[in-house]
Amino acid sequence: MNAGSPMQSLTDIAVFVKVVELSSFTAAADALDMSQPVVSKSVTRLEEKLGARLLNRTTRRLSLTEAGSELYRRSVRALEEIENAELEIARFQTEPRGTLRVSAPMSFSILHLGSALQRFLDDIPGVTVELTLDDRQVDLVEEGFDVAVRIGRLQESSLVARKITPCRQVLCAAPSYLAKRGTPERPEDLLEHNCILYSNVSNSRELRLTDAAGELHVVPIHGSIHTNSGLVNRAAAVAGVGIVMLPTFYLGDQLRSGELKPVLCQFKPQDIALYAVYPERRNLSPKVRAFVDFLAATFGGPLPPWEQGWTME
Repeated sequence: MNAGSPMQSLTDIAVFVKVVELSSFTAAADALDMSQPVVSKSVTRLEEKLGARLLNRTTRRLSLTEAGSELYRRSVRALEEIENAELEIARFQTEPRGTLRVSAPMSFSILHLGSALQRFLDDIPGVTVELTLDDRQVDLVEEGFDVAVRIGRLQESSLVARKITPCRQVLCAAPSYLAKRGTPERPEDLLEHNCILYSNVSNSRELRLTDAAGELHVVPIHGSIHTNSGLVNRAAAVAGVGIVMLPTFYLGDQLRSGELKPVLCQFKPQDIALYAVYPERRNLSPKVRAFVDFLAATFGGPLPPWEQGWTME
């Protein structure tokens, strides 16, 4: 058997099948928009590669040899599978389908994303979501994720980032703590307070706050609890341990109920935001586009759902 290009062999097989279906080299050439000599050469090349005659040729008709009959039977099935695969791939590029691998922060997913996913699945029934919760910044390409939900201040990268909504950060404490220790009036007052520290940021032992005049206040802070979980820090604050700074998506229920009270409202922490991040915009798959649009529809807008029903005053 002679070696040859797999793609050339596939083309020759497709030509052979068309010749058999139409029982004519000339008719196959017309159907394939080829010349009759090219079609004849294609079948001959296939016979030479296989080392077997596939067609008995006479001036009036063509007939299959035993080898030709076997090749035709198998090739028809194979070409149908290839056609079906092409149609399926085309569907993946025209409608949301398949498994969507998502990386998202743990606390945000527990508090908001997990309960919202049912609406996405109801609207996009052809997609299955594989959600991985991780507060570290994963490598989307290396680890095979389609899209990531990220909260913070994004660094420059080759990834595409769509901003979904701002995430304000708020300093707050339980009324019981404020009644016992007093309410800070200036950032420098935090030096006298117990602060609940979040270790997943690089500068967890300082706060950077900007006043209405644009002046930056950098204040060192200390506290008796230092964790890598915003949920634990929130629970500690509700229990009266101290002052905590968290993004507002953690705090909506507690601020609405009065379990936590904002402090230093006239001083603004650094802005962060909720983003959808994905590897490239070109040939963006419909499932990724649908998920990013879902995030924007669910959490976007001038006021995200967790900030509704309370004010900073």
